[in-house]
Amino acid sequence: MLKFFSPVFISTGFVSVLVGYTSAAAIVFQAAAAGGATPEQISSWLWALGIGMGISGIALSLQYRTPIVIAWSTPGAALLVTSLPGIPMSEAIGAFILCSTLLMICGITGWFEKIMKYVPQSLASAMLAGVLLRFGLNTFLAIETQFIMVGLMLTSYILGKRYFPRYVIPITFAIGAVYASYLGLVDATKLDVILTVPVLTMPTFNLTTLIGVGIPLFIVTMASQNIPGVAVLRAHGYETPASPLIGWTGFTGIIFAPFGGFAYNLAAITAAICMGDMVDPDKAKRYQAAIWAGIFYILMGLFGATVASLFTLFPIELVMAIAGLALLGTIGNSLKIALDSEPEREAAFITFAITASGMSLLTIGAPFWGLIAGLIVYYFANITRTKAA
Repeated sequence: MLKFFSPVFISTGFVSVLVGYTSAAAIVFQAAAAGGATPEQISSWLWALGIGMGISGIALSLQYRTPIVIAWSTPGAALLVTSLPGIPMSEAIGAFILCSTLLMICGITGWFEKIMKYVPQSLASAMLAGVLLRFGLNTFLAIETQFIMVGLMLTSYILGKRYFPRYVIPITFAIGAVYASYLGLVDATKLDVILTVPVLTMPTFNLTTLIGVGIPLFIVTMASQNIPGVAVLRAHGYETPASPLIGWTGFTGIIFAPFGGFAYNLAAITAAICMGDMVDPDKAKRYQAAIWAGIFYILMGLFGATVASLFTLFPIELVMAIAGLALLGTIGNSLKIALDSEPEREAAFITFAITASGMSLLTIGAPFWGLIAGLIVYYFANITRTKAA
């Protein structure tokens, strides 16, 4: 029990939530506003997302003793920004329920697990590296505007990896936060603490909205979120069955959709923060960091109305730097796995390059297209080698 209250687990869980909210909360606000949501409904969306992610993440982490973090679908939220204008909120809720139902079906039937058997580990790792690359690069981009603060954090990280690897991320974050406070970049007086009251919106089901919003939301969530989420687990040596996890996220979505929980999925970036060697040398104990992430998600949900002001307290450069530094090890390990096998190297690099490019086609994000291109090259090369033999 005392081990559970380790500062490493607590701070890692907090950083995971910090990265998740600061990197995508604005998109959720835009998505809700695009659907004509009132301020109360926008707060309800954050309540539903926080409570849903927290409860499901804690439950799954305890069930499988694996660091499982559940997130909202950020590409899905971006899709909603462009597809919800002019659509009544009740019809949008109906589309959310359809998306979550399809996710649950994929989990119950085991279709997702079967599909993943045809995806080589090298390609999955290449896609993960491509997804995470921009976070690593952002660490150094932040130096342009906050040279001393980010420089101190980078120095702390380098020294910490050598002398106190388990505590390097929380200490690095603390150094950045202290310096930001010294510069006056953290103003806690702007924070208003208000409990969120969830708003129930009964769904209506319009065929056009279901096809135009629900189906694309399901596709981008599966392709751009769940596949990288499973890749994170596999890259860190966790063989937790994927289908039950996918099914549970769908069930969670069905429950919370009427309150604004538009889509839940396996986290990739925030989950990777909870899975690194720096969390605990024993990977069987790292799930405790994910539980703390779930606790913080629930707190953020309860105080959804104050989330924006809370996470804007920290300068963006600090958030960019800590996210990138926390993920450097995962990026390097993923690239090693991706490029380790010479016969698969070309396909893996194509997957990595397309994913890292951030391109979008037919409203589907780069991770999906990177994986598709890599699989085509991979299986074409296999056929060619077989014929040559």
